[in-house]
Amino acid sequence: MITESLKASELHKIDPVFGQVSFDNHEQIVFCNDKDTGLKAIIGIHNTVLGPALGGTRMWKYANEWEALNDVLRLSRGMTYKSAISGLNLGGGKAVIMGDSKIDKTPEMIAKFGDYVNSLSGKYITAEDVGTTTADMDLIHTRTAHVTGISESLGGSGNPSPVTAYGVYMGMKAAAKYKFGTDNLEGKRILVQGIGHVGETLVDYITAEGAKVIITDINEARLQEIGQKYGAQIFNGEDLYSADVDIYAPCALGATINDETINKIKAHVIAGAANNQLANEIKHGQMLKDRGILYAPDFLINAGGIINVYAEIVKYDKAEAMRKTENIYNTTLEIFDFADANNITTHEAAFRIAQNRIDLRKKELAQ
Repeated sequence: MITESLKASELHKIDPVFGQVSFDNHEQIVFCNDKDTGLKAIIGIHNTVLGPALGGTRMWKYANEWEALNDVLRLSRGMTYKSAISGLNLGGGKAVIMGDSKIDKTPEMIAKFGDYVNSLSGKYITAEDVGTTTADMDLIHTRTAHVTGISESLGGSGNPSPVTAYGVYMGMKAAAKYKFGTDNLEGKRILVQGIGHVGETLVDYITAEGAKVIITDINEARLQEIGQKYGAQIFNGEDLYSADVDIYAPCALGATINDETINKIKAHVIAGAANNQLANEIKHGQMLKDRGILYAPDFLINAGGIINVYAEIVKYDKAEAMRKTENIYNTTLEIFDFADANNITTHEAAFRIAQNRIDLRKKELAQ
């Protein structure tokens, strides 16, 4: 019973899910808890109009449950539009496991999570994400068929990171073409923030093309390793957002384009792999447009991974997955044209096209 003595600071707890800022008419939120394995996870299913909700499982040491919930809400919503804009017959979903993947993760925990995925009877299909691996997906596969990104030896498509990076590379080249008049990245100063599996592969692509690559990461050992491997410059300034570069590629966590950073950015193009790069899609998308900074929508250019794992569902080969991923280049250019023609932000352009596909399918189902 809610009493009059309830403090104002506690009011946000009255509607812990539906009242969240990131809640966007999600169809289902599943909270998973297992005392024996220590599993605490949340599965978010945003929209299944186009098909089952496919999205990776992220394991992260969140500050609290509210932060984890907000992340799964934002990420699952992003997956809806990522699949829609890529022409895939998939909905949007995501899962988060609370904990440090380097310390807290156990085989028993991951297997138990597989049981929870299986309990949804295919409405949600999981995959690899930050903090989880192909080996984890193989383990989940022992508990459920509703998992992608399993090892090629088991009939899967393996680690999707290289294909994700290829899509980002294609999107970046398209943005360079639009902004600079050529998609040749030779001589372009490109700052890559976050050099995990996707970030490293992106560094490989752009280094091979002759770009002047600058890297930054919270993992100092990883930073030194990748810097030496590719001859990349390690960023050592005080504020990376003020760096004098041509292209900024955020490839770590999201919301790096926010009230504190957006006016510092000197890059002419933003094209990276991170999800939800705009802290506020409408506000910050418009601010980038007003400043003349070309933004390649994240949920479009980082779709290579989901295109790759979708191959496991529809049974097309690796070459076809790469061809579909390469087409991100053309789609990105089309979205830039659409945005200019309608005087809207590039994010809004991509969103409208994706939403239109969902709406058309919803009408077909209603008939």
